[in-house]
Amino acid sequence: MPLNQSIVLDNRPAAHASVDNFKLIQADTPPLQDGQVLVQHHYLSLDPYMRGRMNDSKSYAAPQPLGEVMIGGTAGVVVESRHPKFKVGDTVVGMGGWQLYSVVDGHAPGLLRRVDTTHVPLSHYLGAVGMPGVTAWYGLVKIIAPQAGETVTVSAASGAVGSAYGALAKARGCRVVGIAGGPDKCDYVVKRLGFDACIDYKQHGDYLSLSKALREACPNGIDGHFENVGGMVLDAVMLRTNAFARIAVCGMIAGYDGSPLHMTHPALILVNRLKIQGFIVSEHMEVWPEALQELGNLVGRGQLCPRESVVQGLAAAPEAFLGLLKGKNFGKQLVQLV
Repeated sequence: MPLNQSIVLDNRPAAHASVDNFKLIQADTPPLQDGQVLVQHHYLSLDPYMRGRMNDSKSYAAPQPLGEVMIGGTAGVVVESRHPKFKVGDTVVGMGGWQLYSVVDGHAPGLLRRVDTTHVPLSHYLGAVGMPGVTAWYGLVKIIAPQAGETVTVSAASGAVGSAYGALAKARGCRVVGIAGGPDKCDYVVKRLGFDACIDYKQHGDYLSLSKALREACPNGIDGHFENVGGMVLDAVMLRTNAFARIAVCGMIAGYDGSPLHMTHPALILVNRLKIQGFIVSEHMEVWPEALQELGNLVGRGQLCPRESVVQGLAAAPEAFLGLLKGKNFGKQLVQLV
């Protein structure tokens, strides 16, 4: 059995997360038991939700235990199998965590899924055709439920969720406006992803200035919004919402380091009769097959062209993760392990 390397959560952040919260360890991979599968990870997914798991506080999921491998989505290849459903050489995705190898119970539903890389690259199953893509699909289709001709917006538009959201919304005939950080990301959102417009929030010092830019980009107001950030961005969007607008909330990255997030104009919820709904995509596994099929088709037809930021080697994961929290990534953040 191969020697495994993994990164565990060594201690919890006092406020801002740092590389000192993590520890790289190595140990022998245990021999397989009947029904188990050994997967060599080729890619590790880094996602904002991991920051919340590092805290020992009440949330929608249990905190990441100290001394255990950091949670994380992985894509790789089966290198040994004692389960009839999986054979050596199968390309698979799962939640193997921040490590080179994982031993998976092949009988457990949902822990490991075979994927076809004929038309979709393996890494995309951690982004556009994986959890981030399904997150975008659920927020758009099940919460916002737009009609053709409506205007929808999304924060963190150049990221894995935002890029999938844009493609899905354009396929439904919507006007799509993104919010991203920096001219390069905004150019990519419009020219490569096909959004109708994108606003660089870094050019705006407060929510009023950002809201003015949104008014120019959304002359007919905002009918649906997908929130990944919170704070100033959400305040700006709410000022531009139409009556009966819908807001899907899947992330509040602006507050992941413990900063309180205030809502400046909560009365707009009543005035505009807004529907604001938070959701956790793992609680809606029944929609994954439908969502993944549409997302895979969009990638295969070239209607969704996701960008990836890739760092090399497991040891690079903590720095890359901290950079993700500060918006340093461009597109889906991955760690290549093979």
